[in-house]
Amino acid sequence: MQSRTPPPARTGGRPRSAAADTAILESTRQALVELGWSKLTLGDVATRAGVAKTTLYRRWAGKSELVVDAVAELFDQLELPDRGSLSADIEGVVLQFAALLCRPETKTALMAVVAESTSDEPLRERIRTSIVDRQKRLVLAGRKRAQERGELPPEPDPYAAGRTADLIFDVIAGAVVHRALVSGEPVDEDWARRFTLLLLGGLAAAASQQ
Repeated sequence: MQSRTPPPARTGGRPRSAAADTAILESTRQALVELGWSKLTLGDVATRAGVAKTTLYRRWAGKSELVVDAVAELFDQLELPDRGSLSADIEGVVLQFAALLCRPETKTALMAVVAESTSDEPLRERIRTSIVDRQKRLVLAGRKRAQERGELPPEPDPYAAGRTADLIFDVIAGAVVHRALVSGEPVDEDWARRFTLLLLGGLAAAASQQ
C-alpha cells in the first residue's frame, strides 16, 4: 500500500489546534488497542477525538502516517537519566525503552507500521524521520555527557562521530526491540546490566582502534 501524496500546506483559515492534535493521537492509540491495525479507520479515530474526519485528512495523508505520529509522540517521552555513570545511564534508557515497547498501543502500532513500510518507501522514510532520527538525540546526549565525565574519548572527526552514534543507536534499538517484541523475553535489570557491559566493551575496543 503506497502513501497518499500529502495535501498542500494551508495558506489560510483557522490555525491548527494543538489540543485537537493531542486528542487525535491519543484516540489513535486507544483505537489500536481496542480494534487492532486492520479494523482501525480514520472515521473511528475522528469520532473518538470529537473532530471531523476532514480534520484528520488535513493533517495526515492516511492511516499509516497517523499511526507513525501517534507512536512518535510516545517515543518523545523517553528521557536520558543522569544516574552518575555511562553504564547506569544506558541501563536506565534501556529499561525505559523496553517498558514503552511493552505497552499494548506501542507494540501494536510499531509492528504494524514496520510491516507496512516494507512495501512503502515514503512510510519507511516517515518512520526514520519521525521516530529513529528524533530518538538519536538520546545517544548524542549520552555520549556528550560521558565525554564530559571522561568516560569516553572525544571524537574530533564529525563524520566518524556521526557513524559511531548511528551504530550505537542501531545496536541498542535493535537488541531491545528484538528482545521485547520478537523473542518476547523480559528486559529486566539483569538483562539491561549484561547488555550494557557488552555494549561498553565494544565501545572501548572501537575507541582503541581510532
